[in-house]
Amino acid sequence: QVQLVESGGGLVQAGGSLRLSCAASGSISRINAMGWYRQAPGKQRELVAAITSGDSTNYADSVKGRFTVSRDNAKNKVYLQMNSLKPEDTAVYYCNADLVTMGYIRYTYWGQGTQVTVSS
Repeated sequence: QVQLVESGGGLVQAGGSLRLSCAASGSISRINAMGWYRQAPGKQRELVAAITSGDSTNYADSVKGRFTVSRDNAKNKVYLQMNSLKPEDTAVYYCNADLVTMGYIRYTYWGQGTQVTVSS
């Protein structure tokens, strides 16, 4: 069994900051890439940021220069530091992890999501 649990969402004013955390736990052998996605009402889920096991990162154009993704491999955690938040960043944020279980099965797991609301 593998679980991803996000935390850190909430309500913030435009221009403010939030830090999201995601912890992976369970029968994990290795975690490859980890990432953050978001889904706003009426829109498709989109990639926000991703980070590989070698710390290579990738960002959506809309968040470049404002968001920073990082990870702690020893703790199986991934973080998303969000600065200069805008109302259009309002969405449910999901973390995911491309990992290999102790049973040598590779699969992508998702967290349950955390709401981020940015007021204008």
